[in-house]
Amino acid sequence: MLPADHAQAILVGRVQRDAGPCPVVVRGGNVYDVSQSAPTVADLLERGDAATIAGELLCAADALGTPEGPQLLAPVDLQCIKACGVTFAVSAIERVIEERARGDSAKAAEIRGELEAKVGSGIRSVVPGSDDAASLKAALIDAGMWSQYLEVAIGPDAEVFTKAPVLSAIGWGGDIGIRSDSDWNNPEPEVVLVVDRDGVPRGATLGNDVNLRDFEGRSALLLGKAKDNNASTSLGPFIRLFDDSFTMDDVRSAEVDLVIDGPEGYRLTGTNKMSQISRDPEDLVRQTLSEHQYPDGFALFLGTLFAPVQDRDHPGRGFTHKDGDVVAISTPKLGALVNRVTTSKAAAPWTFGIRDLMRNLAARGLLA
Repeated sequence: MLPADHAQAILVGRVQRDAGPCPVVVRGGNVYDVSQSAPTVADLLERGDAATIAGELLCAADALGTPEGPQLLAPVDLQCIKACGVTFAVSAIERVIEERARGDSAKAAEIRGELEAKVGSGIRSVVPGSDDAASLKAALIDAGMWSQYLEVAIGPDAEVFTKAPVLSAIGWGGDIGIRSDSDWNNPEPEVVLVVDRDGVPRGATLGNDVNLRDFEGRSALLLGKAKDNNASTSLGPFIRLFDDSFTMDDVRSAEVDLVIDGPEGYRLTGTNKMSQISRDPEDLVRQTLSEHQYPDGFALFLGTLFAPVQDRDHPGRGFTHKDGDVVAISTPKLGALVNRVTTSKAAAPWTFGIRDLMRNLAARGLLA
């Protein structure tokens, strides 16, 4: 679960205790409940002293993820959960495939070959918003190959959307939900920046931005229904704060590994190489902030290179989830995020909202 160099890292997260959700800091091999000083993670990130803040010793770090350890929650609380899409060339091509297939996975292989032949090399080398990108766009329009997905892949404006409501994300070990009426879907292993109220990235975590290829493929206007469902967002296990041992350059160079183990013995592996992202992470933060403020900060999914095309059951139909899949997303500097797949209807319902949190904190005497 923990980063390979966790002894040098300052990790911020949340755990569920009998009294309620509590921000924690992991340092020096121990987990400290800091809720008396910072009742929310949003408060903690504003303080800037997570490396030294006092707290109650909760357990040793090696107890995390065990039956005896505390239940981990998503490591953000009041932050908005935002996401950027189509930030990698491969994912752009796959989104166009979904659009042209109208969500029908059986047509994907044929369309993929056609698109790769016509736009594969060009879209991988072009800088979004550049003159070369404008020339490629003009050529693709002339060839009848233009798409709204290519617009956000190589145009000046990134795709930024709200992924999930505040407090609705699940953490390490929780069940992640796929819509029960989706039959073509996949995980999206991503690095997620956590940004404070002043627009300053304070750290990063891992996330799974579940993708319903059939829904979004039928119409881009179904993005909200495809992306925001019960338990459809996972984050964790912890936010690693930026310091001398972990910087934005570590985000830029991260290689995020994905392993899916199916209940029938199926296994799929893949890697999301952040070095291949088309837009710099700091540019994505700037675009998110260009016309909006976030007084409690926000978490920002940076997009994924991973687009599973390996057949699972039927030749040419590619990958889709099955109930019981175990999804592990990992990278050495951020640890591992592990979730089991179920449907959004079968996952535990989301019942603890902002009013519940405020009432809980007030009852515990943690609100000034």
